[in-house]
Amino acid sequence: MVTVRYFAGAREAAGVSAEPVDLGGPTTTVGGLRASLASRHPALGPVLPRCALLVAGARAASDDAVVPDGVTVDVLPPFAGG
Repeated sequence: MVTVRYFAGAREAAGVSAEPVDLGGPTTTVGGLRASLASRHPALGPVLPRCALLVAGARAASDDAVVPDGVTVDVLPPFAGG
């Protein structure tokens, strides 16, 4: 189980600010998590490819990055402004 926190447009698309997500095992990949989140929240599907995912505070470098059980994952869409 991981905690997924959504920010800005991702939060709006998901309809929640945070939620627990069962990984279905001890680990998954960022790509697997993205697919799971898009399935749970169809409006999030078009937003996710543009989002950065922070896994335990570190930006996931690729969809092959491991997401271990028990961490917090932040879904961050691109932000406007500076």
